[in-house]
Amino acid sequence: MSADLLPLLTIGMFAIAFLYSSVGHAGASGYIAVLSLFGVAAAIVKPTALVLNVLVASIGTWQFYRAGHFSWRLFWPFALLAVPCAFLGGYVDLPARAFMFMVGCVLIFSALRFLVRPSEEHEPRPPSRAAALGAGAGLGLLAGLTGTGGGIFLTPLLILMGWATTRTAAAVSVVFILLNSVSGLLGNVIATGSVPGIAFPLIGAVLAGGAAGSHLGSHRLPHQVIKRLLAVVLLIAGVKLLFTV
Repeated sequence: MSADLLPLLTIGMFAIAFLYSSVGHAGASGYIAVLSLFGVAAAIVKPTALVLNVLVASIGTWQFYRAGHFSWRLFWPFALLAVPCAFLGGYVDLPARAFMFMVGCVLIFSALRFLVRPSEEHEPRPPSRAAALGAGAGLGLLAGLTGTGGGIFLTPLLILMGWATTRTAAAVSVVFILLNSVSGLLGNVIATGSVPGIAFPLIGAVLAGGAAGSHLGSHRLPHQVIKRLLAVVLLIAGVKLLFTV
């Protein structure tokens, strides 16, 4: 990527962190979309997204935990196998074509997640231990392979299956994202022996965007509009990657 494009990339990362944090996510799939649209190499995209994800998820974890929405009882069965599986996924270096196809699918799924409005909430029914462990393992592996925290999948799963209310699902997901992102990043760093230098100039942008988005999101920012705008970006990037495989 040309150095002349770095200011535009920084602005894009700030916007993604701001938008995602306002709806309770860390932004990995958005970071992947922006980095891909700017032509960053696939081998650099995953660890860079994980670094930025850790930072924004840390802010979200602190805020949701402080607000009292986090449920340890719901969280731990999903996280138990997810964290080691995320490490494994981060360690594995997929061929570029396979990685691009997988990330394209992730981005399109993420776009659909933002377009679909959740149904009416009912009294949550906790999942069985086996279902939570199995889902956590699968989501953790996918999180590590694709450079996301897995929350983009966990949140809709918890809501659609009736396992949690929207706020509890967001709180559980952001901690899930944080642990999986740390685990996946460690696996990638051990495998590659480095952290991409492009991540460092972007840190300030995502911290500022994440803090601002989390603050405004807590004051009832219109999330549905933000989700639809994000969906457009994710769909463009996802289709772009699928058609370049």
